[in-house]
Amino acid sequence: MPPEEPPKLTLRERKKREARRALAQAALRLTLERGLENVRVEDIATEVGVSPRTFNNYFSSKEQAVCSVVVDRHEGMREALLARPAGEPLWESVKQAVLEQYSREGEPDRAYVARIRELMGQLMLRGEFLNAHAAVERVLAETIAKRVGGVDHLLCRLMASSVESAVRVAFVNWFTEGEPLLPTLERLLDELAAGMPTLTGGAEGTPDPNTTTPLGESLC
Repeated sequence: MPPEEPPKLTLRERKKREARRALAQAALRLTLERGLENVRVEDIATEVGVSPRTFNNYFSSKEQAVCSVVVDRHEGMREALLARPAGEPLWESVKQAVLEQYSREGEPDRAYVARIRELMGQLMLRGEFLNAHAAVERVLAETIAKRVGGVDHLLCRLMASSVESAVRVAFVNWFTEGEPLLPTLERLLDELAAGMPTLTGGAEGTPDPNTTTPLGESLC
């Protein structure tokens, strides 16, 4: 079944998305500047020019607002995947949607990423950070299911989880080893799509099993 045309957002929906994004960005900016314990919901709302009640329409806490940047970033990926050509193989569609999103953002700033990593490692944010990543994976799985016409949802969740793992591994490799993010991410997604032949021996140039490759530290 061909994928449906992605629905166009109404003016009201666009405004709500923009308001949510503005609140999330303000929450993150203020938290980086002052520390989470020194930021109130009122501060975030004032920064954007809305009331605390409006803030509460979008987020249940300042912690959720700070971590929601992770989720908001993937709205573009959802739309890109739904807009891919109908006859395109699923893995190719997913890969191109992911690469399009990260290409749009450009190469991350290393110093800024270091600050974000340190911030998200704080105990007060840890739970919301994990919730945000789970939300990203859920949205991607739902989008994959919609793309292919609602087949086995368990497999859609597995595919989404695999894609998110590839993103995380590529990102950690970029941060710790200094290798370009997009080429590494594309290679990892191609390996997943092909069943990881380089690792399993299904392709020429199989690495010596007696050698090891550093995988880098966990992003979370």
